[in-house]
Amino acid sequence: MKKSLGKLGEDVAAEYLKKEGYQILDRNYRRPWGEIDIIAKKEKDIIFFEVKTLQKIQGQSFLPEESIRVLKKKILIKTARRYLSEKRYPENQNWQIDVIGIEFFEEKKCRLRHTQNAITE
Repeated sequence: MKKSLGKLGEDVAAEYLKKEGYQILDRNYRRPWGEIDIIAKKEKDIIFFEVKTLQKIQGQSFLPEESIRVLKKKILIKTARRYLSEKRYPENQNWQIDVIGIEFFEEKKCRLRHTQNAITE
């Protein structure tokens, strides 16, 4: 069975993050109201990643990360805060939400964009 495009994108993102020195703490952290795709640590910071993946069509200018709307941002912030609370991180823990946009062009070829601190309150 073929992997879904979203799952494939998350796997590509996780490999990229490992190569960039991030330690993956969790994947697909779910709560009834939302999910965070990847949670990682780099140095002392906790970084939550929203991964958006798109099969690129010739002439299409839309970027996958452009699909993140205001409600989704609020849900990501709420879910990140819950994770920190459940894992008993201190109140002053540094954290941020990054976005990784991945465009697949053809078999095994993709473009990845990592936007740091993309979602803030």
